[in-house]
Amino acid sequence: MKAIGIILAGGNNRRMQALTTKRAIAAMPMAGQCRAVDFALTNMTNSHIQKVAVLTQYNTKSLNEHLNSSKWWDFGRKQGGLFVYSPTITQENLSWYRGTIDSIYQNIHFLKESHEPYVIVASGDGIYKLDYSKVLDYHIAKRSDITVVTTRCQEWEDVNRFGQVITDKDGRITDFEEKPMVMETSEVNCGIYVIRRRLLIELLETCIQEDRYDFVRDILVRYRNLKRIYAYHLDGYWSNIATVQSYFRTNMDFLDAGIRHAFFKEEGAVLTKANDFPPAKYNPGCCVRHSIVASGTIINGTVEDSVIFKSSFIGSNCRIKNSIILNDVYIGDNTVIENCIVESHNTIYANSTYIGDPSNVRVVVEHNDRFII
Repeated sequence: MKAIGIILAGGNNRRMQALTTKRAIAAMPMAGQCRAVDFALTNMTNSHIQKVAVLTQYNTKSLNEHLNSSKWWDFGRKQGGLFVYSPTITQENLSWYRGTIDSIYQNIHFLKESHEPYVIVASGDGIYKLDYSKVLDYHIAKRSDITVVTTRCQEWEDVNRFGQVITDKDGRITDFEEKPMVMETSEVNCGIYVIRRRLLIELLETCIQEDRYDFVRDILVRYRNLKRIYAYHLDGYWSNIATVQSYFRTNMDFLDAGIRHAFFKEEGAVLTKANDFPPAKYNPGCCVRHSIVASGTIINGTVEDSVIFKSSFIGSNCRIKNSIILNDVYIGDNTVIENCIVESHNTIYANSTYIGDPSNVRVVVEHNDRFII
């Protein structure tokens, strides 16, 4: 494909509460076995993009360990490959990334040393399946300067978290408002862009000279009447996991057989780093209903409408309902957990009770010495 890829994976925000205290949002576990960044990486390789840069910054340890081998996403190649860039202090630069524009600009050598005419820029916290080559074909057919992938917001989503996009009949964006107080349409920006490589370099250099660092505000909004900016509508499933509630709901969506089939069974299945864990073990007396249980897990109690990640232990007489149990959690006997997210590497002592509200999921973090990944 005649494009290179850039995945923005350095972000963090307080809306994830304790879940991103020690990891980046792009490293959040998803669907029992993946990380959030896997979806963008899989879309890149399935779209035959052979050269991809992942830009990291906040809490990079877990994400870097996940990306330590490019072979899982078929980027182990002599030409192209997977490149991971973090902020670097140099004589010319003494700061961390000051925004999305600055994160790309500090690695502008990746753009200048490439030869492909187009760039696909994607966020590392989006959960979706998309053939970027179709977006590029649309971009070329419309003679667009920048193409923005958009979708209709789910009813349960807080639409004010996203950029509102208004288009004319031809699909050209006529108005773009970032996180408005009042939404006039449910069409929102997915954080996926197609742009000509040389134009991107030119815009980056102009913005940095003017101390402008935000891609949406300082490129999309500022240039919407000067450049031909079009919207490409994404019909399939899409979710952004940048809040606790959206992260919880997105994982729960994977309990739907249709969604699981689309992501993991149909052509272009989501790829992730493999782990050598044994199969899940269901001991006599346990009961599991409508749940995802990952490898390495041992279950003795009752699990219902939940997602259990790798290497967790559920004790006897436990009741886990409508909850997410992240990697390597030990849950003692007679424990009740409902409407909660239990952080990785926690030890939940026997006879404990944690109950949250479906509309305000509780994040359970027991302060112990086990390191979070």
